[in-house]
Amino acid sequence: MKGILLVNLGSPRSTAVKDVREYLDEFLMDEKVIDYRWFFRALLVQGIILNTRPAKSAEAYKTVWTDEGSPLIVITQKIQKKLQKLVDVPVEIGMRYAQPSIEAGIQKLIDQGVTEIVLFPLYPQYAMSTTETVIEKAEEVRKKKFPGIKINYIQPFYNREIYIDCLAESIREKLPENFDALQFSYHGVPERHIYKTDPTNTCNLNDCCSRENNPSHQFCYRHQCFDVTNSVIKKLGLPKEKVMVTFQSRLGKDKWMEPYTDETLETIGKKGVKNLAIVCPAFVSDCLETLEEISVEGKHQFEHGGGENFHYIPCLNDEDRWIDVVKTLCEEKLNEFYLV
Repeated sequence: MKGILLVNLGSPRSTAVKDVREYLDEFLMDEKVIDYRWFFRALLVQGIILNTRPAKSAEAYKTVWTDEGSPLIVITQKIQKKLQKLVDVPVEIGMRYAQPSIEAGIQKLIDQGVTEIVLFPLYPQYAMSTTETVIEKAEEVRKKKFPGIKINYIQPFYNREIYIDCLAESIREKLPENFDALQFSYHGVPERHIYKTDPTNTCNLNDCCSRENNPSHQFCYRHQCFDVTNSVIKKLGLPKEKVMVTFQSRLGKDKWMEPYTDETLETIGKKGVKNLAIVCPAFVSDCLETLEEISVEGKHQFEHGGGENFHYIPCLNDEDRWIDVVKTLCEEKLNEFYLV
């Protein structure tokens, strides 16, 4: 019997500081997120970050928390329920960090008789801190706890036409009539992550992203972000001069991909961008990074820097057109089981 496991990032159990600290500990101690050797990672995370950041992050979570709970968890549950109505196999969810865990999601499927699982990491682009860590964790759980099951992984879908059409139409419907610029803000990663995930050793974080074909593109998060942007603006028929790409959510003093979203928001108002629309296509579900970092803090940064009208465009969330894309991608992988 087959089943589907939708996997997203995860969220603290609550906005209590202790729960946020527990979540950040698991998240930031992942070597795919902060890729230092264990001793130095522990020194940074458990010796410094967890002594200062949890209280601040807890206050940020309080600004986006709903009566139902964490927005990311709630939205993922809505996706699950809508998808379940469209497919005839069990659908469960798991989170890479905190609860419900990937192990718990697999167990729920097994309890329903499932032996073959399509696991869908809900990230459009490939990165070691997203897709790679999800697959690695799921394989670790499978080998230790469920060696008898098979897992078929859905790969990054950033360049699938059905996804680009879905994203473009969602943006088109929400784009203000009058805007000076459309900003695509992607979650950032340290530049060294790009080199680490390139098995071809051909990426130079420069012109290779713009080449039509380069062997590193399959694993290059930066290229995939620009590819999504270019495909969407082509669908929307927007002039390139009205579009910009930036990267948000950097942590620490390491060199992250540029340009930075916050610095851009603080300066573009003075450069004539008074009416800004912004979208975050690294996420399919609204979460702390979109609802607080961009929609609240980003708006403040833009207005403080001379901007006037700030319009955040929500993620795909549980839009029916997105659920149809999820269904199609899952069914493709389900059918592959029959071909083995």
